[in-house]
Amino acid sequence: MLVIRPITEADYPALMRCAEESGHGFTSLPVNEEILRNRISHSVESFAKDVTEPGTEGYLMVAEDTETGEIAGTTAIEAAIGLDTPFYTYHISTVVHASRRLGVHNVVKVLTFGNNYTGNSELCTLFLRPEWRHGLNGRLLSKCRFLMLAEHKHRFSQTVLAEMRGVSDEEGHSPFWEWLREHFFSIDFTHADYLTGIGAKGFIADLMPKLPIYVNLLSPEAQAVIGQVHEKTRPALRLLENEGFCCRGYVDIFDAGPTVECDVRNIETVRHSLRCTVEIGTHSSSHDYLVSNTSFANFRAAVGKIAVDGERNVALITPEMAAALQVKNGDQVRLIAQ
Repeated sequence: MLVIRPITEADYPALMRCAEESGHGFTSLPVNEEILRNRISHSVESFAKDVTEPGTEGYLMVAEDTETGEIAGTTAIEAAIGLDTPFYTYHISTVVHASRRLGVHNVVKVLTFGNNYTGNSELCTLFLRPEWRHGLNGRLLSKCRFLMLAEHKHRFSQTVLAEMRGVSDEEGHSPFWEWLREHFFSIDFTHADYLTGIGAKGFIADLMPKLPIYVNLLSPEAQAVIGQVHEKTRPALRLLENEGFCCRGYVDIFDAGPTVECDVRNIETVRHSLRCTVEIGTHSSSHDYLVSNTSFANFRAAVGKIAVDGERNVALITPEMAAALQVKNGDQVRLIAQ
């Protein structure tokens, strides 16, 4: 069974393995020991912190196989982005150039550089190792964060977003970045992406064009990938869209991948998840549920067969599931059918 839990200092080797396997364009997992160790330490401090409103906390979790102890992937939530380091985006908007006298009416798209998501919560660092990409593992890794949002609302912003990886090839070449590099940056995509991942974002403010960019002036290759996702990211995007997330015209400044967002109150899992009392025992239910305990510092989430008694508001779970979630009879869990 896979169980989601907060990361610990002992998980560093597994996190580095995930960083190495994640490939180009995965900004939040740079292959850098100092950055990864600092991120683990920050997460440990964040989970232990008593907060009344979202701040600079970052909650990094891992998926652990309870039988082997192997780490299958990572997932995370940033409580409020852009407070300590800038969070940049491009916004796609429309400009009309028209002259009634000449009979000319041109509608063009422009990209405007900004920090409009400052203070919002971000879903990030979702990576599932290839050998685990089957069954409900991907859904568990992604949707466990919605159970956390539902149970601990005061720790997060009302708006939650997720940056989707944009189009790039196996060597890490991004058509959108190639145009920016040629005209403004003179460094390759993987280098720029790595600098962003380790927090060295000063070059963005120094070199990024401050005035809006007319999309029709970009190369055809760059125009074609604006708002498009990497082929490996499509399943994650579909899952978020099914939860109510949508793109409101914001894209990544490097690869032009879309940023999707949703009001926490409108996320499907948040809206429809139930809080039930635990009863431990055997049952014959064939229904799969995503379930978490209601602790924060010792958050646990898993997916498995559960019998729910709606009249008594009781969740009958197996001893194995109870051990994974670290709950006992009479405790509360939050769950939703899959």
